[in-house]
Amino acid sequence: MLVISEETCQQVIGRADAFSAVEGVFAAMSNGDAYNFPVIREAIGHADALYGFKSGFDRAGMALGVKSGGYWPGNMAKGLTNHQSTIFLFDPDTGKLKALVGGNYLTAVRTAASSSISINHLARRDARVIGMVGAGHQATFQLRAAAEQRNFEKVVAWNIDPAMLSGLADVAEDLGLPFEAVERKQLGEQADVIITITSAHEPLMMKDWIKPGTHIACMGTDTKGKQEVDPALVAAATVFTDEIAQSITIGEIQHAIAEGLIDQSAITPIGDVINKKYPGRSSDDEITLFDGTGVGLQDLAVASVVVKLAQEQGKATEVDF
Repeated sequence: MLVISEETCQQVIGRADAFSAVEGVFAAMSNGDAYNFPVIREAIGHADALYGFKSGFDRAGMALGVKSGGYWPGNMAKGLTNHQSTIFLFDPDTGKLKALVGGNYLTAVRTAASSSISINHLARRDARVIGMVGAGHQATFQLRAAAEQRNFEKVVAWNIDPAMLSGLADVAEDLGLPFEAVERKQLGEQADVIITITSAHEPLMMKDWIKPGTHIACMGTDTKGKQEVDPALVAAATVFTDEIAQSITIGEIQHAIAEGLIDQSAITPIGDVINKKYPGRSSDDEITLFDGTGVGLQDLAVASVVVKLAQEQGKATEVDF
């Protein structure tokens, strides 16, 4: 069995490799070559934590495994990231444990890859202002990945705690982009692309604040009850997702579905756009929305790449198991 540490993950995989891995697995899902298994995600009744499992099998990439982990909201005060996870990869031919891979950094880069893929395929080519709703640890990964997809000229951002915006401001400076802290309504009025990445349980962005032609990537809602945008906004948009089954149960779209504002048939998997089964954006005035619920196959895809790269670079530790 191979063991790949968090440090090694950070050393061997970057945004380009993560983008390719996640885009490839979305395409495989669209073709019926990759399957996510039902998600388990529960409050454990301790430390306000959510804990669960995401798993699946990618027959095209021969990746079988599970990510175990969750969200511990008090971790930042302990010098740890709030999201903690580990990925287990198994040999599809035998079921034998093949690799144990640190999942914290990989969760961050695969989530950022997912939203950047949606921007690549759905945002207007002339998008110039990117809006960030949320400024936690994951938001910096989101901004860096998104900035590679369009020629953005400005970053506008909002967070419930304005003091945390300094991290995004530093990233914007590093990217050579002007940065402005704004209120949510102003953000909607200015942004051509919006990424929401929070743990909210109520709408943060309202339909009337969003201008025509905006692309929105909703990346924070991954549990029943979470919510980041107005259900009326979802209903007004052309909607895409990583996986429909997750989207309507634990994703952003759960609320519009529950209110009868949208039907499941109106949701398109992003893999269909990647595979050119569906055209994606149809006009410059169209509002597009990507519901990034985070599927287990994303984790398996990036973990598989990490294992390959770590072996090639002599950075994988082999242990008897």
